[in-house]
Amino acid sequence: MTAASGPSAPATRVASIPARSPYVAAVSPASVVPVGPEATPSPWLDVEHLAAHAGEIDVLHLHAGYEHLSIPEMERWTTAVRRAGVPLVVTVHDLRPPTGSTPGRHQAHLRSLLTTAEVVLTLTPGAADEIADRFARTAIVVAHPSLAAPTPDIGRETRLVGVHLGRLEPEVAEPVELVRAALSGAVSGGGRLRVDVHPDVDVADRLPELAALAAAGELELRGSWAEDPAAWVRYLQELHVSVLPHRSGTHDSWVELCRDAGTRAVVPGGGFHTQQWSDVVVYGNEPRDGLDAASLNSAVVAALTRPAPPRVDRQWRIEQAEAVRRLHAQVYAQVSADARAV
Repeated sequence: MTAASGPSAPATRVASIPARSPYVAAVSPASVVPVGPEATPSPWLDVEHLAAHAGEIDVLHLHAGYEHLSIPEMERWTTAVRRAGVPLVVTVHDLRPPTGSTPGRHQAHLRSLLTTAEVVLTLTPGAADEIADRFARTAIVVAHPSLAAPTPDIGRETRLVGVHLGRLEPEVAEPVELVRAALSGAVSGGGRLRVDVHPDVDVADRLPELAALAAAGELELRGSWAEDPAAWVRYLQELHVSVLPHRSGTHDSWVELCRDAGTRAVVPGGGFHTQQWSDVVVYGNEPRDGLDAASLNSAVVAALTRPAPPRVDRQWRIEQAEAVRRLHAQVYAQVSADARAV
């Protein structure tokens, strides 16, 4: 694809789905005019809204947030996109079904979307290869940019392993077994374990086994939540190792947050996290086979016995983010110019 560029290129009106997220903010060029609204689910996924407001945008860029659509609803939506003449850009973040979807529905969604998209983006070469194999589409590989810089002078506790279980959503399928495996690895590696949950989680009711372990002094249990990437990086800066507790996915922003914090990440296998950042340790946590507790134990030990990775070069991350935004600006300018020429 030859992208339109240059100082005379007009500003492009882009409706992103979702309208707001740390990733969308990180990749959006300054020259783009974002078009709302910011409701969830996005009104742009409504066929009637799209038809009524298509003239207000130059590009639709879909990232996520469409899992609630049925297969026929997605087919109707992509038909409406083609009818409206608005070019669609799709970034494939997940080739595995996210929470709220099923393998069959997710596959059908992707097929409809990638058949309709003018340009397909993804985050790693492995994902691009899989997209080519499964959907016969060429995807442009664009690096996942930094989401936040580390905060100076936050001390890291050597050999502290952290697991944040969040709100105990379905992707954290076996929280007690996972924590026990991480605890065993932390102790074997000469460290200790800190487990965090969202403050709204009633630990005594939902995780009595973990409450008992905390009461016995075997682990630290906290209620915490961060509202933005910078706060998550500060949380991670306190840890030597962070275990991502989710079932295997394709990519994850948590890897990038750990990278910026300089915290060793222990991540589920099956996706392309190692292509996001090679300095991670992998364990088994697959949707089909479930948690491999022994592999998590070993992964935590391995992560603890390596030195903490150095914090990433901030200037390099700034330049990388600038390159990502330039690529998005070029894609938007080209597809909107192509649409005007039709």
